[in-house]
Amino acid sequence: MDRPIVVGVDGSEHSLRAVDWAADEAALRRAPLRLVYGSLWERYEGAALARDLGRPSRQVTGEHILASAALRAQRRQDGLRVAVEALPEEPEYALVRESRAAAAVVVGSRGRSGMAEALLGSVAMTVAGHAHGPVIVVRGGDEAGTATRGRIVVGVGEKPADSAAVRFALDEARLRGVPLDAVRAWRAPALESADSPLFADRPARLYEQLAAEALEEALRQAPAGVEVHRHTVEGPARRVLAEFSGTVDLLVVGARHRGGHFGLRLGRVAHGVLHHAACPVAVVPQPE
Repeated sequence: MDRPIVVGVDGSEHSLRAVDWAADEAALRRAPLRLVYGSLWERYEGAALARDLGRPSRQVTGEHILASAALRAQRRQDGLRVAVEALPEEPEYALVRESRAAAAVVVGSRGRSGMAEALLGSVAMTVAGHAHGPVIVVRGGDEAGTATRGRIVVGVGEKPADSAAVRFALDEARLRGVPLDAVRAWRAPALESADSPLFADRPARLYEQLAAEALEEALRQAPAGVEVHRHTVEGPARRVLAEFSGTVDLLVVGARHRGGHFGLRLGRVAHGVLHHAACPVAVVPQPE
């Protein structure tokens, strides 16, 4: 099935960087690119959208934004298959629905400024928390859509066996021909080593060993052609992964379905790196 890379566009600089990243990803996968505009964005953008695009308000439409984004993507990746669609609904609902048939959904981290920035920031978080497949939130500077560091990092979670996030990260590393850094953060409860100097380091060694075993379990099916580096690091996973993000092109984390009306919810690690990472972040849901 030729599933597309879907990217949400709104005319902002952040969404245009998401278009760049999505165009590169589609070219890597030899997949089509699908540009989606949630038309109710216009309700919140108002005159700011027209000002940023240098056009009178009456000339700025979803079709114009989509056409401009499509031209940008095709100039970036010659021969890319691009489809566009303006949907008459809130962007987060449109993109979550689109995720059912997408190889991945790509969004910018925020919108323009003020209320628009707050709204589109919440769109990115909502899509990342409820999508049915991988979501890439393009964070970082102006060159976030261009692979320049040649590394990918994946956070290995509590249940490493058959991890969808690890599979996604291995696939990305294979497609790009770059090494993968697999990271398992660990922490030793302080009370276990507080009273006996003789055994003070034993709990720490035990937790580090468990972290190393979790890495081995997660990477058991790693293809031979992918160079993998294993890291066990003491500290909170959010901080450890955010520190790695400064030297890689993509940070991959997992998310699990939880019961209740809101379906998939972001845990503390995914939520933290989406706010603080210095590179694009892929949130990959783990099937039940």
